[in-house]
Amino acid sequence: MAKKPESTPTGTTDYPHAVALQVWRAVFITVMVVLGGYAGYQIGSFVTTQIAVYREALTPSGAVLARIAFCVLGLLSTYLVASAAFNLLVRTGERLKQMEPSEKVATFLGVLIGLLLTLILSLILKTGVGLAVLIAISLVYLSVVATTSMKDDLRLYLPSSAAASADGSDGKPERCKILDTNVIIDGRVADICRAGFIEGPIYVPGFVLDELQHIADSPDGLKRARGRRGLDILNQMRTELKLMVRTYDSPDEGEREEVDSKLVKLAKKLNGKIVTNDFNLNKVAELQGVEVLNINELANALKPVVLPGEEMTVTIIKEGKEMNQGVAYLDDGTMIVVEGARRRIGETLDVVTSSVLQTAAGKMIFATIAGGDEDEDYDRNVRASPRGGPRRKVY
Repeated sequence: MAKKPESTPTGTTDYPHAVALQVWRAVFITVMVVLGGYAGYQIGSFVTTQIAVYREALTPSGAVLARIAFCVLGLLSTYLVASAAFNLLVRTGERLKQMEPSEKVATFLGVLIGLLLTLILSLILKTGVGLAVLIAISLVYLSVVATTSMKDDLRLYLPSSAAASADGSDGKPERCKILDTNVIIDGRVADICRAGFIEGPIYVPGFVLDELQHIADSPDGLKRARGRRGLDILNQMRTELKLMVRTYDSPDEGEREEVDSKLVKLAKKLNGKIVTNDFNLNKVAELQGVEVLNINELANALKPVVLPGEEMTVTIIKEGKEMNQGVAYLDDGTMIVVEGARRRIGETLDVVTSSVLQTAAGKMIFATIAGGDEDEDYDRNVRASPRGGPRRKVY
């Protein structure tokens, strides 16, 4: 039974891919070796028949042996060159897989421009094959360097092609979403993307990754856990979601500015939107004309509407700030302040909504115990006590 290869020359462990790679390697090297042996034999024939010194010095049998020697030399040298060339091609292919679409387009565009310039110069100068190859290598290299240096200008236009063709728009680049450090650590953005509420290219700036790494390396245990959670969320988004999570650095990354300022500058440069849950960053970005997607606002918008007079069942968790109040929470985290429930901690009660207060942090619901006046005497006794506590009866 054939032994399953542990790895390919590029480090992959995909068995079908490894078998196909080995087959192509054998075919490539075999063809190259045959061509090399034939070329060596032809060189040997030329040496033994066209060069007078060797033609006169060699006997017929010696000429045959010389041709065979040149053939074997061609076989061996071509095998070594073909093996190195195949490994180089495989590594180049793996690098192409890891390249971003803009880098791929820029590379191939540079190759095409270099070959086109070589063709034009060869026709004008009427150069030989050797000089044409040298010119081609030089021009292709320079063209690739020039086009890859402009890959950032192509970055915005590549993701929008599929969307533009699908919805029939005029082909304007799709606006990217730039993630803030806090929203990555929060983790809800991954669930929102998975549900399909955030689409298109998602950018994670390099300075945000640096801040996450700095937090993950913090000596404070809480900060270190938050930073590692953020890195885990990013890895999860890369592997599980069908989204393009890329890194993009601001051109002014060397400046010592706050991360929030860099985010706003980058969003203005890319005409993108900032995804955050930071209230202050939200206000600063809006003042500078940058659109913000605040997941806290999304969470508040998705909370169920509660009207005064509506009944619900809640569990009293703790005491409230005011006297004789109990506090409960809905499943979405909305706080419910229940009057007369101070002594009912741990009990599940039916309550009636009396009012709803909308704050910057979310909604707060005030309610009373449904159909119960059992705490009226206790509540009246508490309010009548000068020290805020109930009066004891003296017998």
